[in-house]
Amino acid sequence: MTLDVPQTVLDALTDVDMPRLAPVDPAAETLSLSGFDVPVYRAGCVVIGSGAAGLRAAVEAKRRGNHVVIVSQSAWGGTSACSGSDKQTLHTANTADRGDDFKAMARAIRAGGAMDEDTAYVEAVGSARMMASLQFIGLPLPQDAYGGTLRYQTDHDEVGRATSCGPRTSRLMVQVLAREALQLAIPFFNQTTGLRLLTEGSGDRRHIVGLLATRAAERSPNNPYGFALFACGAVVLAAGGPGELYRDSVYPNGCFGALGLALQAGLILTNLTESQFGIGTRREGFPWNLSGTYVQALPHIYALDTEGREHHFLADYYRTTQEMASNIFRKGYQWPFHAERMLDFGSSLIDLAIVRENALGRRVLMDFNRNPLPVPGDLPFDLGRLDDDVRAYLGTAGATQASPIERLRHMNPLAIELYRRYKFDIAEDPLEFAVNNQHMNGGVMVDIWGRSTLSGCYAVGEAAGTHGVTRPGGAALNAGQVFGTRAAEHLDATGWARQPAAHDLAASGGAALEQCLAVLRPESPLDVKTLRTDIQARMSDSAGLICRADEVAAALEEAHRLNTAIRENGIAYDRPAEIGRVLQWHQMALASEAVLTALDHFIRNGGGSRGARAICDPQGALTPHTRSGPLEAFRFRAEEDAHRGEQILVFHDGTRLHVATRPNRRFDEAAKPFFERDWPAWLTGALFDVERKKGVDIKSC
Repeated sequence: MTLDVPQTVLDALTDVDMPRLAPVDPAAETLSLSGFDVPVYRAGCVVIGSGAAGLRAAVEAKRRGNHVVIVSQSAWGGTSACSGSDKQTLHTANTADRGDDFKAMARAIRAGGAMDEDTAYVEAVGSARMMASLQFIGLPLPQDAYGGTLRYQTDHDEVGRATSCGPRTSRLMVQVLAREALQLAIPFFNQTTGLRLLTEGSGDRRHIVGLLATRAAERSPNNPYGFALFACGAVVLAAGGPGELYRDSVYPNGCFGALGLALQAGLILTNLTESQFGIGTRREGFPWNLSGTYVQALPHIYALDTEGREHHFLADYYRTTQEMASNIFRKGYQWPFHAERMLDFGSSLIDLAIVRENALGRRVLMDFNRNPLPVPGDLPFDLGRLDDDVRAYLGTAGATQASPIERLRHMNPLAIELYRRYKFDIAEDPLEFAVNNQHMNGGVMVDIWGRSTLSGCYAVGEAAGTHGVTRPGGAALNAGQVFGTRAAEHLDATGWARQPAAHDLAASGGAALEQCLAVLRPESPLDVKTLRTDIQARMSDSAGLICRADEVAAALEEAHRLNTAIRENGIAYDRPAEIGRVLQWHQMALASEAVLTALDHFIRNGGGSRGARAICDPQGALTPHTRSGPLEAFRFRAEEDAHRGEQILVFHDGTRLHVATRPNRRFDEAAKPFFERDWPAWLTGALFDVERKKGVDIKSC
């Protein structure tokens, strides 16, 4: 039976309005630096980013009595508020049916390797508390009649720990957390871009004292660039991932993330080799992931050449109609590209086929008004002739309607409604899509409390490198909430943010401002448009899901030359209002070189194909096949198991990038807590390890 969902319900889950921000008080003091009158704001902690992870950190820190402010380049404009999929996933411990085992969940989270075992356990244990707190403040997660949360299976998840509010799950998370932040009267500095982290001290004693930013509201004749200083005892980096790094990207426009900002401050980054790529609509229109029911509805996928001729290209790859259709379906819960799934006619052969079609200059589309066409010489498409797992799923879902659009409307009417909100009706017209960069699994190296290698600096959400090679779909939303809370708890234990900071920022702020001014040169031959085209083309063409050793090495050389040119010539701009974006592209150029440094190191040291990337090599042991034979041009290396046990680290010393490795941190599953023995560590705060007596040995990195 098809349940007709009322339009009011569809509206509530797709048109998610955000609260209005309250104005902030003007700065009470001003510093004169390099001829600019720079306002100074004082806080205990500055949270950079207004997505779900940053808001969680801000709310939890404020609830504990700390002085917190939020700065955001564009409120409600990041990936949490603007990205999603058919039923965007939140991955937590399964509270329905037989419950869950946190140790088993941790093993599933870290199964792909290159992930700290203690981090995975923290995410598993914290997930139940995280989900309950989100429900408490109003997140409408679906339940059954007995109070159990409704679940389904997502990518890299064999148990069914996924749940969803619909296509706007993360936006709904942002909405309820933003309301909580405003209710707590947390000051929110919008249209504010972080330019440089301010530090004092050296070696192990170096610590955060503030942030140099640019704000549109601060522009004046005596401060045309809108510089602003924030004095603080701690910073939480929660600015998301480097969405502008790739041309072929499903990130919203303007997502720069915090990798460049972190590198400039000397933080250690980890796992920059690990990303996610998958099918979605392009960012030039309405960027959206096409996972879940979009492909489980089994639309016809085809290509159009420049003369408008259709090509049933998937029929060149799969041997039977049943095999082709079943793998289209599997893209629903095997959404990210995975090198090994190109083998044995698996679901990632579809991603490779799409990339090849786009390389020929063809557009790829899915048509929800046509069932998949047959493979030549084979029987036509039939719901009764599908692989057992596919047929069972559709049967249980009751999705046995005659056409893809009817099956999609039955399984998930929100998926149709969402595109209508953006003036595209997939019930009427075919939908163009491609394989895009979607998520950075690496980022700032942190410990189990979200601490970076710089005292007073935390990283949460996509800014943090807490993920390994693979992760279950929706685990990133969970990780941001868990570590947002953990960072706030640790910050509270330190006492650094109890009161607004009293630091004198004349020296550190003046030095940071001079570093920014050195980049801003109107006469430079380099401009933002040139940098964007250069960086994005290089990353998409040489460091996407298909990588070749010589191309990555050449791309690294080009990225290094670009950063050298920026140091020598700066970056041009036309108007003072552009300087925020100019300095963000400077950060992106550095982040690009860092990613390529890590990737080149991995490949040169025998790194094989894992997760998001296939390392193509004529000597590789693995070859994808099509119905016509092997694709020798895409022969690739097998993964080396030893690399699962370590992480690649990258850091910048102010002059050049360095690369190293470290083993994953371990977690002893046999160890058991004991109340009387362990309670004192909680009572005294010793478990927060404020002095960093255990955990990451920074010097060894």
